[in-house]
Order: sequence, then structure tokens, then C-alpha cells
Amino acid sequence: QVQLVESGGGLVQAGGSMRLSCAVSGRTLSYYAMAWFRQAPGKEREFVAAIKWTGSTYYADSVKGRFTISMDNAKNTVYLQMNSLKPEDTAVYYCAASTSRYTNRPPDYDYWGQGTPVTVSS
Repeated sequence: QVQLVESGGGLVQAGGSMRLSCAVSGRTLSYYAMAWFRQAPGKEREFVAAIKWTGSTYYADSVKGRFTISMDNAKNTVYLQMNSLKPEDTAVYYCAASTSRYTNRPPDYDYWGQGTPVTVSS
């Protein structure tokens, strides 16, 4: 059983920074890609950022230049550094792992965390 556990969410003022963590535990996961998604109230889940096992990354246009995804393989942890936060970044953030795809589509991800809420006040 693979578990993904997010942490680091909370309340921050607009313009501030926050770092989310996602710890992978359980049986060894040979992931192809890890990603962050988010879901705001009343909206569909949307892609934020992804990192491939090679280290390549890509981002949603809405966060490009402000967010950075990274992976520490020794710690089995993926991070999302969020800078210059805006009220529209408010959402529950989910970590996800794919064993075969490197995409921005939620159905391509096999494992999900429970989510961590981020609220950006104006």
C-alpha cells in the first residue's frame, strides 16, 4: 500500500510564501511522475505542477514563475514552493503519483494524498 501525506498548508497573506510537502510511504513506489493539483470550492480539480523521474518539470500557466516543484528521492518527499501567492491560489492542494504517465490530467495519476488546504488572504 502506497500512502501520500501532504503537509504545510495554512493561512498566508497575499504576496507571501508557503512550502507544501508530500511524503510517500508504504511499499517502494517506482513513480514515473509526481504532481500537485488543487481544487477550489465549487471548481474542478486543476493541474498545478509535475516532475518526472528524470527531474524535468512543467507548470500550469497560472503558477509559472511563482511556484517550484522539486523531489528529494532520499526522503521520498516532493515539495511545492509557492511564492507571490494570490487570493486565487486558495484551494485544497493534492499530491499525486503516476507509475506510467507524465501529464496534467488527474485520471493519469494512480495515487493521491488527502489534500492540504491553502488560504491566501487579500
